[in-house]
Amino acid sequence: MEATLNSRLVVEVKSVTKTFDNRRVTALNDVSFSVPEGQLAVIIGLSGSGKSTLLRHLNGMHQPDAGNVRVLGTEVVGLSGGALRELRRNVGFVFQSFNIVGRMTCLENVLTGALGRLRGPRYGVLSYPKSLRREALEQLDRVGLGDRAFQRTDTLSGGQQQRVAIARTLMQKPKVVLADEPVASLDPEISGQVMDVLFRSCVEDSITVLCSLHQVDLALGWANRLIGLRDGEVVLDSPVDTGIDESTVMEVYRRLDPTGQKTEEYRPSMAS
Repeated sequence: MEATLNSRLVVEVKSVTKTFDNRRVTALNDVSFSVPEGQLAVIIGLSGSGKSTLLRHLNGMHQPDAGNVRVLGTEVVGLSGGALRELRRNVGFVFQSFNIVGRMTCLENVLTGALGRLRGPRYGVLSYPKSLRREALEQLDRVGLGDRAFQRTDTLSGGQQQRVAIARTLMQKPKVVLADEPVASLDPEISGQVMDVLFRSCVEDSITVLCSLHQVDLALGWANRLIGLRDGEVVLDSPVDTGIDESTVMEVYRRLDPTGQKTEEYRPSMAS
């Protein structure tokens, strides 16, 4: 599976270092990579390897201690106010916890993705222009939930709620989508459906997607490229179509003891 990639770089990370707890904990250490338009890049690694921290640097939720981050040609480091809001209009974020409003219908949740294109608050579905209501229905159809448009979102399954969250993000009309463990709490079949939606957004809309995952089989099956993090450092950066195999990917999950020697290997479930 391969999206048509343009040569234009939309994400550029150069020598980014980030520490927490008064510099006692290093989350990212001299991380560098770039992502072209239309690519689905999957970031893999153990919990605590820096995946979420890295994604949060790309929309200004975190600021690095050192290094540079450019997204869509904009230098993210130090960005604030209106300039940061403008960047975030073009950078959608899909969270593991869905972040949708359960008492609202699926349609209204998706419509909130268009608020950045409107002026003033909106109260209820009918307060949105008819053209946007039609567009929101199309996005729900796209994720297979067109028949649930007027159903309360808190009555849906976890996988359905995540697909509503993705439809809301696509309603934003982003140029980049960041997805932080979007299928971590879903079963294998539903996880595949969610990854299919993200992949098709790359192909059909030329959206660049950076997605963190634990599931190696999903990463190998859907990604154009794998970026592996271990202890905040890039230890793997490879296109999937070069024949990269599971054993190579599993090297990312080998733990190191304090002397830097390999110890036990953590094996993420191939079915989880």
